[in-house]
Amino acid sequence: MLTRLNEIEQEINTFPVSDKNNLEEFRLKFISRKGLISQLFDEFKELDKAQKAAFGKKLNEVKHLAESKYEETKTKLDELEAQKKEDIDLTLPARKFSVGTEHLLTKTLNDFCSIFREIGFKIAEGPEVEDEYYNFDALNTPDWHPSRDIQDTYYIDNKLNDGKRYLLRTHTSPIQARTMLNEKPPIRIIAPGRAYRNEAVTVKNYFTFIQVEGLYIDKNVSMRDLKSVLNYFVKRYYGNDIVTRLRPSFFPFTEPSAELDITCFLCKGKGCKACKGTGWIELGGCGMVDPNVFRGVGYDPKEYSGYAFGLGIERIAMMKYGISDIRLFYQNDVRFLDQF
Repeated sequence: MLTRLNEIEQEINTFPVSDKNNLEEFRLKFISRKGLISQLFDEFKELDKAQKAAFGKKLNEVKHLAESKYEETKTKLDELEAQKKEDIDLTLPARKFSVGTEHLLTKTLNDFCSIFREIGFKIAEGPEVEDEYYNFDALNTPDWHPSRDIQDTYYIDNKLNDGKRYLLRTHTSPIQARTMLNEKPPIRIIAPGRAYRNEAVTVKNYFTFIQVEGLYIDKNVSMRDLKSVLNYFVKRYYGNDIVTRLRPSFFPFTEPSAELDITCFLCKGKGCKACKGTGWIELGGCGMVDPNVFRGVGYDPKEYSGYAFGLGIERIAMMKYGISDIRLFYQNDVRFLDQF
């Protein structure tokens, strides 16, 4: 019997336990109710008194050896399993988080403001919900002008009952009118901001847009000054190889009026799909401030002269960055925004 105990003891010491499956096999074989040690305890009861002392002592030692090995091994395996769950593989790339970027329209607007600040323009602001007087009357827009029609302008119910008509401004020109009524020449401002027009939404038109308008009033201001400022802006924004031209046009608040064209920055004036084969791209409207506007704000048109211009942010950004659909600016699609 002692010989058999010695063999079981050796087997306990050499039994391989590398995972929980081996550990369970060890438990079933040695310390379970039907294991070898339990069987030996049953046989122990049948021994005579002379053998029980030596055999019982050795049996308890073997039982303790088996139980100790089981508990120690189980603890180690549990610790290893927990450690594997907590381990961080530092060789893996970090997770990517979108921290956000400056919106392309905001970037374009900031570029505009920065360029005009370089040549002495300050920024003026005004309300988006505007009085009809500042949006139309103060800018020499007659009552019969189509821009006043409801199909072009968003009018707002006047709950103040103050006798005025309110609307969402159709351009940022009201800021110019407010500035002229509150300040005396010389005035040199740009008026950036959002404007609204009741237009059908297409790939090139939207019911809201961002506009930057400029105004310079002083003595002896001429079209040459206007052309110089616009030429400076275009070359700073698009590059020195871009040429500008002023094409005659009409606006109620300027006389003479002109459209600002630039040579196509894609084909350099040779003609392509972007410029419809003409070699020129229209950028915005401009002209000398109409004398009637000066009279309306209390300026003497014989003493002062000035120019004004208006540029659309979306259209210019579309041309510079090759964007074919204006609606992309307002859909908040991260796949589009992350490109810029």
